[in-house]
Amino acid sequence: MKDNVLARIAALKTMAAPQLKQQWRELFEAEPPPYNRRFLESRLAYRIQELAYGGLKQETVERLRALAKQYDGGKPSAKSKFRNDRLPVAGTRLIREWEGVEHCVTVRADHFEYEGRPYRSLSAIARDITGVRWNGWVFFGLKNSRGKA
Repeated sequence: MKDNVLARIAALKTMAAPQLKQQWRELFEAEPPPYNRRFLESRLAYRIQELAYGGLKQETVERLRALAKQYDGGKPSAKSKFRNDRLPVAGTRLIREWEGVEHCVTVRADHFEYEGRPYRSLSAIARDITGVRWNGWVFFGLKNSRGKA
């Protein structure tokens, strides 16, 4: 069983995007989100392992719920105006290599964090990295230059 899981995870790297999306539909029984390839691969790899070995323990799930309640004040509807449903969940790290240097941005609940500083937009971060105007979504691979996620 372990070999099968490892083989399935390794195969994700060689799959074309439509194949990854089909895997998502099969494993999650839902349409895939419009995120970049790296995100899809990591979530699919987790799901393959989760189905093979089991998910989180109930006590872990309860602890996460308690932390979430503490974080949002127990008001799940109190979403930030900043929150865009196309964005990865808070805590996701967006990694982009530019001129041989790896840049890492962390998605937060109400902003982005880059080099310890908060930013309101990915475009502002891309501009700081490159020195020119960029669409931040395109720069970090969340959509292609034609506007498709």
